[in-house]
Amino acid sequence: MEMMIEIGLYLFTALCVLGILQTYLIYPAALILVGADKKTPPIKNNSYNIGVIIAAYNEENVIAKKIQSILDSDYPLDKINIYVGSDASTDKTNELITSFKKKHPNIHLKIFQKRSGKALIINNLASECQDEILILTDANVFFTKDTITHLVRHFSNSKTKQVCAKIIKTSAQDVQIQGLEKKYIHLENLIKLKESNTWGFVIGAEGGCYAIRRENYTPVPKNFFMDDFFITMSVIKNKGEVLFDDEAIVYEDLPVESAEEFKRKIRISIGNFQNLIAFKSLLWPFWSPVSFAFLSHKILRWLTPFLLIGAFICSLALIFYNIWFSYLCVLQAVLFLTPSMIPVVKKIKPVLFVAHFYNMNLALLIGFFKYLNGVKSSVWQPTQRLKN
Repeated sequence: MEMMIEIGLYLFTALCVLGILQTYLIYPAALILVGADKKTPPIKNNSYNIGVIIAAYNEENVIAKKIQSILDSDYPLDKINIYVGSDASTDKTNELITSFKKKHPNIHLKIFQKRSGKALIINNLASECQDEILILTDANVFFTKDTITHLVRHFSNSKTKQVCAKIIKTSAQDVQIQGLEKKYIHLENLIKLKESNTWGFVIGAEGGCYAIRRENYTPVPKNFFMDDFFITMSVIKNKGEVLFDDEAIVYEDLPVESAEEFKRKIRISIGNFQNLIAFKSLLWPFWSPVSFAFLSHKILRWLTPFLLIGAFICSLALIFYNIWFSYLCVLQAVLFLTPSMIPVVKKIKPVLFVAHFYNMNLALLIGFFKYLNGVKSSVWQPTQRLKN
């Protein structure tokens, strides 16, 4: 009996480690090495009517640059409508948008008198506009001249229902966790490109910018975070193609402080578990590409805090069978404490990487318990932005 307990502890520890390796190493490496490569289609036409949808709350530092980046597009402006939902902004956001409206009648501002949350705003705007293609984007994500043209070119194929842009994180300098976040989004972009090329779907669009056919937009449930993931997985559930275009480039500013990114990750975590319950049916049949990618790319990543804790608990129990596990337990305990070291190790890149990894998993864990406690509102506070 004692031997069976020991074997069980070893097996569970191995499964926890394997789960972490699968989502952070094995799956990305396999896709990069053997995933398909495809050429993006040529630009055939630009005849679609486009509705650009933005939910904004107190975005006076970025909203003018955002709107101007859309107006500077090489896509015909007479086929672009810009819809901004101002979520009871109290700064100069509404004033700045109104000043643009005077010169550009294709800009539409809808002011919400009380805080409503992003999901309600984009649902409302999507239901009102009549454009064929919707582009959902954040206020701090700036278009390049040909972003819209590259996104739209895929819709000449009727199977394509959604197209994701390539988001590049920017910052004036790589302070604290900014350099790590840039590397992370670079890897995410590569994974999504390979998923798109290999299977014809991407497990979750980056909410900063993506295009979708209006008829394929599924309204986001009330009090839902991670609206981008919900909309994407709804398309996949309905057998639609979700593609990634690495030439449809947009730029997003990074928060300066690790604390800002920590709060953002907590919100993301809440949405992760909401979406896990909403789309659990996609895990069956388990041998399907969607199930494999969903589990490997997302779910195991969301469960990593529990895998780390599970491996630690098993290591504690295994001390009674193998003295080497006492050293492993000390190492793991130190690693769990590394988030508190971020302010003092920001110039020591390897240590900062480990500390940031454990800090983000702590945010995931906090988000899980907030989700269990019940989500009563999806109203958000934007991360602190530098003025552009």
